Amino acid sequence: MSYIAQCLGDAPGVLVAASDYLKVLPDSIDQWMPRRMRSLGTDGFGRSEDRQRLRDFFEVDARFVTLATLAELAQDGQLDRKVVAQAIKDLEINPEKLNPARS
Repeated sequence: MSYIAQCLGDAPGVLVAASDYLKVLPDSIDQWMPRRMRSLGTDGFGRSEDRQRLRDFFEVDARFVTLATLAELAQDGQLDRKVVAQAIKDLEINPEKLNPARS
């Protein structure tokens, strides 16, 4: 059993990893996780604004980490999907925004 699986194996909740780098960075340890992990990263190039704007543009700031966590909990059946829909409104997230990695 990997060290990371030993550390996180009995931890409650879901696993969400966010990086200011490509998603491939947290994905590189996914195979050793004790369960599914949602990765957020700044996939794309040509952005050189400050970190706050970078994280907002690529959807890796605190709002999107919160939303990813809630979505994972809902997917696992631990939370009603209505909570996720309300969080989208409360966190002022535009669900119609184009995928930043493809725009």
